[in-house]
Amino acid sequence: MSDYKEIIKKIKPEMERAIDFLSRELIKIRTGRASPFLVEDIVVECFGQKFPLKQLAAISSPEPKQIVIQPWDKSYFEPIEKALFQSNLQISPVVDKDVIRIFLPALSDEYRQNLLRALSEKEEECRRSIRKWRQKAWDEIQDKTKKGEIREDDKFKAKNELQKLVDEYNKKIEEMGERKRKEILE
Repeated sequence: MSDYKEIIKKIKPEMERAIDFLSRELIKIRTGRASPFLVEDIVVECFGQKFPLKQLAAISSPEPKQIVIQPWDKSYFEPIEKALFQSNLQISPVVDKDVIRIFLPALSDEYRQNLLRALSEKEEECRRSIRKWRQKAWDEIQDKTKKGEIREDDKFKAKNELQKLVDEYNKKIEEMGERKRKEILE
C-alpha cells in the first residue's frame, strides 16, 4: 500500500467522529416531535454539583408531544424543574405527583427559523472539521512528496482520493441536514 493511502486511511476515523458528533447534535435540535434526547443533557445543579439530567431521572416520551421525567429521588424535583425552565427549549415543565411532564407546544415560525439557523451552524461546524482533516492529510502528503517518500504522480492520485473522501462525508452531512430540515418544517 502506498504511503498516501495510509495517510488517507488515518483521517477516516476522525471524519467519522465528526459525523457522529453532528448526529448527536442534530438529535438535540427540537422538532415538532417529543424525544428524550431533547432534555437528557440539560445540566442540573443539584447539591452544589452539576449533572446531566439523564443521571438524575428516567426520561421517556409516551406521546408524540410529551416528555415524562421521573427523578430517581424526590429531592431532585426542584433542581430539575429549575434547569428545564432555564433551558433554551422554551418549555414549561409541570410537576405531576412522581413525575415532571413537558408538553411541547407547536413550533412558531420564528422558532423554526432559529432551529434552521442552528442546524446550518452545526452542519458548517462539521464541514470545517472535515476540511481540517483533509488539510492535515494533504499537508502530510506534500511533506512526504518533498522528502521523496511519495512519488509526484501518487501525490495527484492522493489529492483525488482525498477529495472523493471529503465529497462522501459532505454528502452525509447534507443528507443528515435535509432529514432534520424536513422534521423541523413538518
